[in-house]
Amino acid sequence: MPLTKVPIKEKIILGIDPGTSIMGYGLILVSGKKITLLQFGVIHLSKYTGHELKLKKIFERVTSVIEEFQPDEMALEAPFFGKNVQSMLKLGRAQGVAMSAALAREIPITEYAPKKVKQSVTGNGNASKEQVAAMLKTLLKIETLPKLFDATDALAVALCHHFQGGSQQSGNKSWKSFISDNPGRVK
Repeated sequence: MPLTKVPIKEKIILGIDPGTSIMGYGLILVSGKKITLLQFGVIHLSKYTGHELKLKKIFERVTSVIEEFQPDEMALEAPFFGKNVQSMLKLGRAQGVAMSAALAREIPITEYAPKKVKQSVTGNGNASKEQVAAMLKTLLKIETLPKLFDATDALAVALCHHFQGGSQQSGNKSWKSFISDNPGRVK
């Protein structure tokens, strides 16, 4: 009886580190147990005046990355809760615009808390950005690390998503599934 090889499932994961001045992105290809770095970088937004123009640029650049690499899944770092409400609002809008670029192409989205990302990549939920970048350099065989940690943070989110098994933890649930999961909460 001949042995049949099971085809290796490949998927591309886009990681996003939302920001209103700089937004990081990173793409990895997962093929079986092999993880390959495809691309990572930042979207510079501070040169644009007006929050609306920044949001437009986020949508255009994330859409462009999606069109070029055709990711199967998107993972975002959830904003941490700060004291400045205006900053949180702007960051949430930036994240929402990046998410809408993926949703427009029906790409599933998962959010991860910053501590979860650090824990997943380094084993320490309180790791510094430098420690995360150093671990990524080793894991993904990156020759030269970028000057801005936004790019490595985005790669860390993509890698975290892979390490978590790509499980949907938030983002893509419908009202229909909520109602069926929580019949006692609907009046």
